[in-house]
Amino acid sequence: MRYKETETVELKKSTSEIKEAIKSIVAILNKHHKGQLYFGIKDNGEIIGQQIGKDTLRTISQDIANHIEPKIFPQLIVESIETKSCIIVDFAGSEYLYCAYGRPYIRIGDENRLLSPAEIEKILIQKNKDNLKWDTQICQDAKIQDISAKKLYNYLKSAGLKYDNILNALDKLKLTSKGKLTNTAVMLFGKMPQKYFPNAKLRCAVFATDDTTETIDMQDYEGDIFFLIEKAEEYILKNIHIGMHIEGLKRVNDPEINREAFREAIINAFCHRDYNEYDSVNIAVFKDRVEIRNPGTLYGGLSIKDIIKGSVSKRRNELIAEMFSKVKFMEKWGKGIEKILQIEPGTKFKEKAGLFIVTFKRKSNILSIDGKLKSSEKSSEKSSEKILAIIKEHLEISAKEIAKTLNLTSRAVEKHIAKLKEKGLIKRIGPDKGGHWEVIKDGK
Repeated sequence: MRYKETETVELKKSTSEIKEAIKSIVAILNKHHKGQLYFGIKDNGEIIGQQIGKDTLRTISQDIANHIEPKIFPQLIVESIETKSCIIVDFAGSEYLYCAYGRPYIRIGDENRLLSPAEIEKILIQKNKDNLKWDTQICQDAKIQDISAKKLYNYLKSAGLKYDNILNALDKLKLTSKGKLTNTAVMLFGKMPQKYFPNAKLRCAVFATDDTTETIDMQDYEGDIFFLIEKAEEYILKNIHIGMHIEGLKRVNDPEINREAFREAIINAFCHRDYNEYDSVNIAVFKDRVEIRNPGTLYGGLSIKDIIKGSVSKRRNELIAEMFSKVKFMEKWGKGIEKILQIEPGTKFKEKAGLFIVTFKRKSNILSIDGKLKSSEKSSEKSSEKILAIIKEHLEISAKEIAKTLNLTSRAVEKHIAKLKEKGLIKRIGPDKGGHWEVIKDGK
């Protein structure tokens, strides 16, 4: 076996390097919370052995105890490696900031680096946040009477669980602590969560252009998380273009942004948002895009690259995530971003001013020959050209159906059709209902 140094393994030729060894232990603990250190192996992996006297292990143990804070209690093992005696120090610790000789270190590759004041502050803030996670905290003033039995019953039914009474149901879902309601219990099943949490809110707006200079519509909603998710989905559907295709005699709606994709983004926003922040989840519908914004950047040191690259997730609100997974709102394995990108590959993710923002590009939709929607990215394409494309592919389509497809008024469609007729591009055979179009090639 070839030994080498890694982020969790340190090699020392002998106990003469005890000071550097202790720094390595601290650096590894601050990064990974556990690791191993070998005395008797050079940093190049050469096994030379360690001279071991009657007090060697005790001295190592005392040095570790005297120079690492908070205290750790490692296991020291003497082991023969390739017939040479070596000492293995097996250590672990769950604290957030360990110091060697009064100074904190972090492991980067196989090296130890002194933490900067800013990095120390970030670690301590993270420690406090983890110890005081919002979703598991007690909602001090909330009473059992604040919980809606109907909401709780409907949730349990969806999850395939039985309901007997409010308190027992909440206990089984681990939504109580020391006989009191958690924040999650109130935010999910409260009659009026906004009574205790002013940020139990969804804010939505539609803007006339690609920026916020001209507002067309603005709506605020208050209530439990499930209600707000439903309202967010409804608002987007109401304010984006809905195309359609025909399956047999049935009209099937096709939103310009896939409904499953933006619903996943909405659920993620409410699951992963920072509820310690006063701000709400926001939906912004622009001329060229839809943005879903939630307060709180990525949690646990994750980057945009991390979440796009693979199925990795660190959840700020584990209890809320667990409740969502019980009713199939989200998977436990952190595949939400992967799912969105599979359905809407052009989706963008960014962090800005303490917000996590998901951006879906809007598309102009026209019907394709196979009855499904295709996208035209040219914003300057005229409505008459879209109408002609639809007619070419669906000769029996009516003017009323064209109007619904392009989200235009019937009068506007009739006007464009009249222009196409004047140009000699189309001709109507028979009445609007039951007739069909004839497309005249090159207007001849």
